[in-house]
Amino acid sequence: MLIQFKDYLTFENIYLWANFGALPFWLMLIFIPNSSLSKIFLNSVVLPLIFGSIYIYIIYQIILLNEPILNIFNLYLSLDNLYIIFATESFLLLFWIHYLAINLFIGSWVTRDGLKYNISRGLILIPVILVYFTGPLGLILYWFIRVFYSKKLSFYD
Repeated sequence: MLIQFKDYLTFENIYLWANFGALPFWLMLIFIPNSSLSKIFLNSVVLPLIFGSIYIYIIYQIILLNEPILNIFNLYLSLDNLYIIFATESFLLLFWIHYLAINLFIGSWVTRDGLKYNISRGLILIPVILVYFTGPLGLILYWFIRVFYSKKLSFYD
């Protein structure tokens, strides 16, 4: 049974499951951000454990495939090296999982912080959707909204 499950865990299937698996959490952030279900999944260790497990499994597969894992540090040296690393399916998937996890974390923080400053859910919806698609742009938009609602400009919290 475990061998069949391992055969099912191809990089393509992990990619599809991670993408479709992230959608319910984004829907919770948009529609029910302060429900107990959202708090269990989005404000606890559950999502980091899920994405961390996927991340570890992909690294394990990279090692089994004898791909040079330390070459990942070459991505900092040039844009061409980044392109070469992203041409490898396993490293591309690793970075995609990283992207999904970070964006979910930022989206979760934006919704929690918006609740803290009593910003209307309708106004928070736009930055949260932008975080889903563009990450930093949604965070910047939220920061401008937060400055307006909190009536103060601070660079740390």
